[in-house]
Amino acid sequence: MVYQYTKNRELFQRALKVIPQGVPGHLGPSNGCAIPFDAFPVFAERAEGTYFWDADGNRFIDYMCAYGPNLLGYGDAEVDEAAVRQLRQGNCITSPHRILVDFAELLTETTGKDWTFFAKNGNDVTTLAVMTARCATGRSKIVLIKGGYHGVAPWTQQFGKPGILEEDVANNIVISWNSAAELEAAIARYPNQIAAFIAAPYHHPIFADSELPADGYWQTVRKLCTQHGIVLIIDDIRCGFRLDIAGSDHYYGFRADLITFCKALANGYNVSALCGVDSLRDAVSDVFYTGSYWLSAVPFAAGIACLTKLKRDGIIAKLRTTALKLQSGLRDVAKQHGRELLITGEPPLWSMRHTGDDDFYFHQSWVSECVRRGVFFTNHHNHFLNAAVTDADIAVTLDIADEAYKAVAVE
Repeated sequence: MVYQYTKNRELFQRALKVIPQGVPGHLGPSNGCAIPFDAFPVFAERAEGTYFWDADGNRFIDYMCAYGPNLLGYGDAEVDEAAVRQLRQGNCITSPHRILVDFAELLTETTGKDWTFFAKNGNDVTTLAVMTARCATGRSKIVLIKGGYHGVAPWTQQFGKPGILEEDVANNIVISWNSAAELEAAIARYPNQIAAFIAAPYHHPIFADSELPADGYWQTVRKLCTQHGIVLIIDDIRCGFRLDIAGSDHYYGFRADLITFCKALANGYNVSALCGVDSLRDAVSDVFYTGSYWLSAVPFAAGIACLTKLKRDGIIAKLRTTALKLQSGLRDVAKQHGRELLITGEPPLWSMRHTGDDDFYFHQSWVSECVRRGVFFTNHHNHFLNAAVTDADIAVTLDIADEAYKAVAVE
């Protein structure tokens, strides 16, 4: 059955009158992740496990997981029960609830870092990481990876984008992924001026294949940063707790000075964290940085429950096994239709496209036909997996993928 979106469109027309673009940000119709726009639902009604239902009652197997926060499955009972218990005690209070300390102790011990600072969004903590590095070093320049994403603060964007001034990005040094040589050259060009190097643990840009770190890359970067007094920041907002319970720096065999977490930290409850080494404790303490709801207690309770379940139930290993099974099946279905589906990145956080499809037209068409039948992929973004996906869900996904190839073939 091909889904219809009558109520979705009615709601969208209402939304356009009161919300810029109808849906703001990268989920809106003008930002390229939903092409063609009429193939995708706009508003959700409810969610459970690995599924969400849209405003028309259509059910989707969700491989975007709210763009990452859904790790255990929507409405995980243990996490939600912990959150409700905390809500009955208190959430936003004049003094932070004591659970703040419990969560900080758990996250610090889990990641092997020395301290934790909590906020709300990934952007909050990537910005704090950069500010901390500048405070600690007295330097101004930041090295970033071309195509990397660290939020929407002005320093993360490009000059020429609406609202971005040249001075917002004047201290950014942009280099290629996997090129320790370019990092070394930047250090030589700006001696004693670079405060931090910030990157995701592996490269997962939009509109491009994901790329894993080359052998020895992170070890070389770590050595260069140590030698030249540069703070090494890992942005683990997307990958965090999908590769390693201790963080993705641990997974790739090195130790970051600062590491940021958000999305999967509390299975959808809004909290983010910056964890760091002891040598940066005074610097982060000196930075004035706060927010109205950053110390709300309910997400802390949810985060404790989420991390506890991740450790106890071996969720990360299960995610990898499930992802590999799904991706192998998708490749096989593509092959049956004379297509090659290229899947890149780490299994629980993968990107995909069809080879020989340089303009992405075929891939966009296939994705849209999957969505119209109840499998929610997107076109140009990495995908996520949650622990609620079953073998039965994979079987349905592969059947729908097959139907989508047939539909594209007759267009």
